[in-house]
Amino acid sequence: MSTTPDAAEHPAKAASLVVAVLAFAGITVSLTQTVVIPLVPMLPRALGASAADTAWAVTATLLAGAVATPVMGRLGDMFGKRRMLLICTGSLVVGSVICALSFSLPLLVVGRILQGLAAGVIALGISIMRDEVPADRLPGATALMSASLGVGGALGLPAAAFLAERTDWHVLFWASAGMGALTTLLVVGFVPESAVRSGGRFDPVGAVGLSAGLLSLLLVISKGADWGWSSATTLSLLVAAVVVLAVWGRWELRIEHPLVDLRTTVRRQVLLTNIASVMFGFAMFAQSLVFPQVLQLPTATGYGLGQSLLVVGLVMAPSGLVMMAMSPVSARISKAKGPKVTLMVGAIVVASGYGLGVVLLSAIWQLVLVSCVIGAGIGLSYGAMPALIMAAVPRSETAAANSLNTLMRSVGTSTSSAVSGAVLAQLTLQFAGRAVPAHGGFQVIMGIACAAALVALSIAAFLPARAKPGHEPAAAPATATR
Repeated sequence: MSTTPDAAEHPAKAASLVVAVLAFAGITVSLTQTVVIPLVPMLPRALGASAADTAWAVTATLLAGAVATPVMGRLGDMFGKRRMLLICTGSLVVGSVICALSFSLPLLVVGRILQGLAAGVIALGISIMRDEVPADRLPGATALMSASLGVGGALGLPAAAFLAERTDWHVLFWASAGMGALTTLLVVGFVPESAVRSGGRFDPVGAVGLSAGLLSLLLVISKGADWGWSSATTLSLLVAAVVVLAVWGRWELRIEHPLVDLRTTVRRQVLLTNIASVMFGFAMFAQSLVFPQVLQLPTATGYGLGQSLLVVGLVMAPSGLVMMAMSPVSARISKAKGPKVTLMVGAIVVASGYGLGVVLLSAIWQLVLVSCVIGAGIGLSYGAMPALIMAAVPRSETAAANSLNTLMRSVGTSTSSAVSGAVLAQLTLQFAGRAVPAHGGFQVIMGIACAAALVALSIAAFLPARAKPGHEPAAAPATATR
């Protein structure tokens, strides 16, 4: 019996809807991460707290996301990716409402923690696409989903800055709640539950161990400069991170149903992709730390451009659009040459962008150009990473593997923030009675980010050649339930 054109088109339309909804979910989550940036300078006055304490409004979300991402990935493989996706978006809505109603720092931090728990959306979305999108469209779909993290951040900053300058700051969180609610409704209406399940038991000991180790490590990375790198607190947390993660790794290797299958993660393709992801996370975030400061520093410094936060957002926004535009290009290169080549090309483009950034930091158009070149490279690279991961893991472990890859990017961004902060703290000059970052400090950060991209390039060169058509990693026993 022949298939009519309408019947053939229906699955394609359904898949397109799934991709669109999941990409919107990714953009919504990344917008939530960005929305607090324009508020950082005003939070101490609004909440009656110190600047060091209000910084937890940013740090808490980072830590919560790092812990939630691998846990949600494993639970998605076990109990249903759509179900965990809805839990993530529900947490986003509840957290946003709490932030919108908060007038004290503790309540705001609680809300930001709940918002951070939504970080698993990206990895879960990519995994759902593997189950629901036709194979010929999967590279483009996963590239778009992966890029949504940067797209939402780039587009959210000017919108958040505009609202922050003209309305009460609580409005930003009400807007986040509204987008989260819309995302939840769209997922309920258009995203099916996957039939692919890994089965097994959840590993609570592994979840607690990984959470404790990650919290200790990320606290060292994000707060070490404030506490002092040689302080007792920093060194104690660093030792705790090493010990806890070592014990956790031994536990994961010994149990039957681990939270993270370390035997899979040490496969060459998965391991090297994850290491490269740390480097790309570092490189992606460096521009977000340099450009806003260059744009906002007074022109009297000789290198600052004296612009408002709204202009900062408008300068950064094109990078997100370029990142999205490069998603189909990334898919086409991966289809023709393999995702390894795409990752290497992306690394070269990112390194070139930061190389330009070392010398082009003196005009708005130069920053737009540099950020767009970097965004193009990130768009290429972020599109290739899920393809590399999914080609090396069983379908029943897709969410957990992608979650770990997303976590590696977060480690890279956290490290970028710490390194950049340390560089700028050392390279300063006196202006109007206060220390401000020196122009040379910004150039050093751009150079370090360029080097990070080149390290990612060298790592990618050792990835295995493209798998033969039809290759599918050996799958673990899985259950199929609706």
